[in-house]
Amino acid sequence: MSTTKSVAFHTLGCKLNYSETSTLSRMLESEGFEKKEFDDFADVYVINTCSVTENADKECRHLVRRIQRKAPESLVVITGCYAQLKPKEIAEIPGVDLVLGAAEKFNIVAHLKELSKGDATKICSCDIEEVNNFHSSFSVVDRTRTFLKVQDGCDYNCSFCTIPMARGKSRSNSIENVLQNANEIAKNGVKEIVLTGVNLGDFRDEIDLTPTLSRGEGGAISQNRNFFQLLQELDKINGIERFRISSIEPNLLTNEIIEFVANSKKIMPHFHIPLQSGSNKILGLMRRRYKRELYAERVGLIKTLMPHCAIGADVIVGFPSETGEDFKETFDFLHALDISYLHVFTYSERDNTKALEIKPAVPMNVRHERNKTLRNLSYMKMQHFTQLHAGETRKVLFEKFSNNDMMEGYTDNYIRITTPHRKEWSNEIVDWKL
Repeated sequence: MSTTKSVAFHTLGCKLNYSETSTLSRMLESEGFEKKEFDDFADVYVINTCSVTENADKECRHLVRRIQRKAPESLVVITGCYAQLKPKEIAEIPGVDLVLGAAEKFNIVAHLKELSKGDATKICSCDIEEVNNFHSSFSVVDRTRTFLKVQDGCDYNCSFCTIPMARGKSRSNSIENVLQNANEIAKNGVKEIVLTGVNLGDFRDEIDLTPTLSRGEGGAISQNRNFFQLLQELDKINGIERFRISSIEPNLLTNEIIEFVANSKKIMPHFHIPLQSGSNKILGLMRRRYKRELYAERVGLIKTLMPHCAIGADVIVGFPSETGEDFKETFDFLHALDISYLHVFTYSERDNTKALEIKPAVPMNVRHERNKTLRNLSYMKMQHFTQLHAGETRKVLFEKFSNNDMMEGYTDNYIRITTPHRKEWSNEIVDWKL
């Protein structure tokens, strides 16, 4: 490995993966590696995988084949959720040299030092029950907004989801460490931090109060600090002008969080709240922890306190046993709901999930048709939301980078603005008349 000097990364999946890839990149750069673009030649290629959908698995294979054609002598490292769930399957892909599971991805430097091209594929993985450490991660330089991981893993067991098997139990950073990371990010001139996690609202920071309180007969005393308390502390940070909540479960989005955001100048009026289905029958089969009535209640409170707030929703179409009537129930619920946009996912079968036991399966062509219907609804929702704010002046944070002489940015309430590039607006918050 002494001759290896360059590394390239590719990230599949969520904002959490992007924050972790950025951290892995900084770790290797500090060891003397030169970071390259993925399409360039590099001595090492690292693919950080997702496994939420079948397409993510296929894309990983496609990327490895691309590397093999371009740079057959380079080392290929696969990490992320797919690597934890199916390490042996990945090891059988021609060209893969190293597979790093959830517990080993942040030990990448040590593993690379022991790796040579031509050796048998090395798998470094463990039972997910053994994964209990939290590794702090955030993205810097890659984009104007920084993704900051504050929570990892999930204790929920939704019947369609592999994430608990890929990332382990819910665990969080401490509030003190999050604040330290935010201050470090601020030094890089970052204006906006997006808080990320697998189940962000489940953030729990257990602190030991024993040193400051009498032990008494009860022994050690501890207290859990939650996501609301994290937001309260972040709101006081100097140097960061915007915080955005990436995604939060409706049952964990409390009234006090909504009220706090409504009165905060730093936490943006934008919530992304997974719904998955507008049918209570399907929500039950999915093992979601709420009903549609609670979801509507949360949206109603947000819009009462912040009529200008953007609200996004995740929806899965074609879940096993979803009838035409179930889908119509979802469509009608979303159509009537005062939300701004949808992220629509076509259900795909994942190994070792309870959803595989639910029959009948929805034909694939029906799943795709339902996806198309909801994507059209999402487009209309976003058009309507944007038009509601026409004529207003809102603050837009423009990206550092531009494409084809154009630059883009987002308002506080997540309306995308595209305009001819002006250097003085790069990474600046600008008053913009919509």
